[in-house]
Amino acid sequence: MEDHHDDIVYPSAIPFVIVHLACFAAFFTGVSATSLWLCFGLYWLRMFGVTAGYHRYFSHKAYSTSRAFQFVLALLAQSTAQKSVLWWAAKHRHHHLFSDTEHDVHSPRHTGFFYSHLGWIFASRHDHADLTKVQDFTKYPELMWLHRREVAPAVGLGALCFLIDGWTGLVVGFCWSTVLVYHGTFCINSLAHVHGDKRYVTGDDSRNNWWLAIITMGEGWHNNHHAYQSSVRQGFRWYEYDATFYILKALSWVGIVWGLKTPPEAVVRNEQKLGARVIDRAAAELAASVNVEGIAHAIRAAMPATPTLADLSRRLADAQHRAVVMLEQLPHLPHLPTRDELHRRASDMFVRTKSLDEIVDRAHRMVLDAVGAKLATSA
Repeated sequence: MEDHHDDIVYPSAIPFVIVHLACFAAFFTGVSATSLWLCFGLYWLRMFGVTAGYHRYFSHKAYSTSRAFQFVLALLAQSTAQKSVLWWAAKHRHHHLFSDTEHDVHSPRHTGFFYSHLGWIFASRHDHADLTKVQDFTKYPELMWLHRREVAPAVGLGALCFLIDGWTGLVVGFCWSTVLVYHGTFCINSLAHVHGDKRYVTGDDSRNNWWLAIITMGEGWHNNHHAYQSSVRQGFRWYEYDATFYILKALSWVGIVWGLKTPPEAVVRNEQKLGARVIDRAAAELAASVNVEGIAHAIRAAMPATPTLADLSRRLADAQHRAVVMLEQLPHLPHLPTRDELHRRASDMFVRTKSLDEIVDRAHRMVLDAVGAKLATSA
């Protein structure tokens, strides 16, 4: 696999580091009540820009709004200095296509915690976004203007904080809140794929985490989100705090937003049939839990010179799928898990799903294919 860490230090990270270091300037500027209120208010206001703007609107189109409010959302989101809404949405849509596979841009499973948390953002390979993934928004010239001037909203907000409370307003009000929003957002890419509970089989490592939901205005219900990505509501249950949804619901009452998408009841109750891609990913995870190399070695040791093994080897050299058929017909192969054994293992690995039998059937076939391939290479 491509080395994801070969360029972990690069110039584009310098402004990010400077904003963090600037937070310590509070030792010189002091901390005022006004600056603390600025920090508090800008954290929640801009977190809403991330959750309602970057994520639920521009990435997933979970609701509709006017062109004017769309621009307001873009300005608010980009005031967090997390690059343009077009870049953010394109990268996030890519993430969902390949979540926690080797092609994911920020998977703790494949790239480690630090890189998934923030390192990937500054990798040179991610400097530019594939705008073909966001063609539904590139048609708006004002969004393209913001895309070309991605830091302008953040610079403008920083200047406003300076006008309100001088250097204290800039350091505490702007820099502190910016850093807090950074890491609140980044925790969803990292921690929400490591710590928490899984209610749904999603074919990835997404998890629900209640305290992340609090600090990110509802984004912590990440496993819910991966189960039904287009939902404007990520806290599927009444007790799952989702401040972003509450605000968007209120905005819908006055006509600022509309067409709020919510998950079907079958999804909420975990009674939906899973898609083929999710089944394949879950089956691959189940199959990977089986020691294929050990099974192949045990079969070779147990049947070193029998005609059956010789016939199997000859057939493997011609067509692997024939070997799979033969493996299914050979009784008592050492350590080769039966379908029922795989089913029990799957029940321990995954939460309840109506598609469990399909996952097990697919995984069973994957194991047989893999064992057959191992025997073929040693024939």
